[in-house]
Amino acid sequence: MIGMVHLLPLPGSPRARTLREIRAAALADAEALAHGGVDGILVENYGDAPFTAGSVEPSVVAAMAVLASEIRSAAALPIGINVLRNDACAALAVAAASGAAFIRVNVHVGAAETDQGRIEGRAYETLRARKALDCDVAIFADVFVKHARPAGSLDLAAAARETAYRGLADALLVTGPETGEPPDAQRLRIVKKAVPDRPVFVASGVDAGNVGAFPGADGYIIGSAFEKGGRAGNRVESRRVRALLQALKRR
Repeated sequence: MIGMVHLLPLPGSPRARTLREIRAAALADAEALAHGGVDGILVENYGDAPFTAGSVEPSVVAAMAVLASEIRSAAALPIGINVLRNDACAALAVAAASGAAFIRVNVHVGAAETDQGRIEGRAYETLRARKALDCDVAIFADVFVKHARPAGSLDLAAAARETAYRGLADALLVTGPETGEPPDAQRLRIVKKAVPDRPVFVASGVDAGNVGAFPGADGYIIGSAFEKGGRAGNRVESRRVRALLQALKRR
């Protein structure tokens, strides 16, 4: 069970907050997740919308590296990094600097049409950047990520195999169409069958009411359901974390 720390808008973004505000909110969320009982934390520059389809500014990398390092120390849990919309090389740099265990890549192989325009996977660059940095960081890659539609084939099983065996992703993620929306359980079954030797996580829309609807899931990435009012971007509430974990144990 991986909980999200949705960072407030970073300096330089349209709705930027001060680093003091960002740090305080991030550490509070991380501590609430840890106290609630999650197994890990994914740190994401969620507040920086609208996102770029290309590389983020150096200031984003610097801020996220510092914040991720502090979150990792405060929570004493493995952490991951997602630099939106799809800057995997920046995520690797942040991970290497902060001691993170994994990164999330929304479009690792193939291409997708998104609200940022067309985004093309850069598995070639990402895997070589990881090698050059000599960092033991896992790649969690989405298969047909939310807020996007595939630019090519709609064959989910083929996309899963390409992500794992040609893109060399270490774990695969299945999502619904938007943030806070769960995937159809059939999507999980297809990906699991296509790639039986990789962990597959449900990475959107999981809550206490539907956590039992995804048999075979190796894990979950949860943001909205842990946050006040069930809304992404609000602050994490430990009671929500505990309630979902209890629901998972009962399934």
